[in-house]
Amino acid sequence: MSDFATLDVAGKRIFLRCDLNVPLKEGVIKDDGRIKASLPTIQALLEKGASLVIAAHLGRPKGEAKPELSLAPVAKRLGELLGKEIIFPGEVTGEKVSTAAAALNPGQILLLENIRFNAAETSKEESERASFAKELASLADFYVGDGFGAVHRKHASVFDLPKLLPHAAGKLVSAEVEVLKKLTQNPERPYGVVLGGAKVSDKLGVIENLLGKVDVLAIGGGMVFTFLKAQGKEIGTSLVETEMLDVVKGLIDSAAKNGVKLVLPTDIVVAPTFAADATPTLVSADKIPADQMGLDIGPESAAAFAAEIAACKTVFWNGPMGVFEFPNFAAGTKTVAEALTKVSGISVVGGGDSAAAVRALGFADSDFGYISTGGGASLEYLEGKELPGLQALGL
Repeated sequence: MSDFATLDVAGKRIFLRCDLNVPLKEGVIKDDGRIKASLPTIQALLEKGASLVIAAHLGRPKGEAKPELSLAPVAKRLGELLGKEIIFPGEVTGEKVSTAAAALNPGQILLLENIRFNAAETSKEESERASFAKELASLADFYVGDGFGAVHRKHASVFDLPKLLPHAAGKLVSAEVEVLKKLTQNPERPYGVVLGGAKVSDKLGVIENLLGKVDVLAIGGGMVFTFLKAQGKEIGTSLVETEMLDVVKGLIDSAAKNGVKLVLPTDIVVAPTFAADATPTLVSADKIPADQMGLDIGPESAAAFAAEIAACKTVFWNGPMGVFEFPNFAAGTKTVAEALTKVSGISVVGGGDSAAAVRALGFADSDFGYISTGGGASLEYLEGKELPGLQALGL
């Protein structure tokens, strides 16, 4: 792997894998954080005199060309942010794309259509991915991997393509890895992790791995109700993974054995329905009415979480504390986010919904130590898994 800082790519065509997987609603980008996170690498390569063929995915089209998952709005926004025209042929490969790529002059950018419109990108068949990667390799002289949000996927443009071209990691991927190393190799203590989101099953691997490494583990979001139920508490109609109850009991025991302070909410904001206009009521965590569902952690719990965060020198947060999209149920997430802005050591917001939440709640990226672009990738790294995209880049 080459060092990005010393790359000599003047006059070369670079195949740049970005993560431009932004939330879209009716064709409108709701959060352009991932596009902005890709700009330093794009600008650096253009300054070095290269032309770019950019590939990225949007959503999960499962190998079909779905108009609602087109990268057209992304091409428009990228052009606005860079102040230059983005060539967008509207296809992933084919003659139109090859011709456009061959005609690129230094400083020009070609953005391919959603790479996942081609079923070979995500194929489990190595030969299918390899053949597609070969087709992509013909578009450029050099590969730069900068789509951190996809490095945990064994996909053609992430894993197979770097093997076919000289390659380097982009600025974003290098920065993400550096931050994750700080969380996994001798983190400054106390080390606290705050996890939220809907399901325990999504975070099981990371919880198991972190129980031997962290000092404090605070649990909020929908996943907390499986913990409360495992403790024998009434959770009403709240989200629960019944099949995970025994596993969660084991996690609670394991935390105690490892000397990890497990922090669970003591009060919950409940409502009769999952709706923005549902009437919120504050109840004790062991007194959730049978006909109500928990939609946020309560103010007492949020304050307790904030106090634990304040005492830590290293904090990783992944997953909102409640349904932050509904103003009535956003307070817990906001309090936790606020606490992270005051951490004296390093605070890392772990991608996905957490990154969208802090921006939606009015925080700036610069308020935090680091905002990761890859929720799933960050979690798998913290689980101790080897990530195919990083492996392919020699990281």
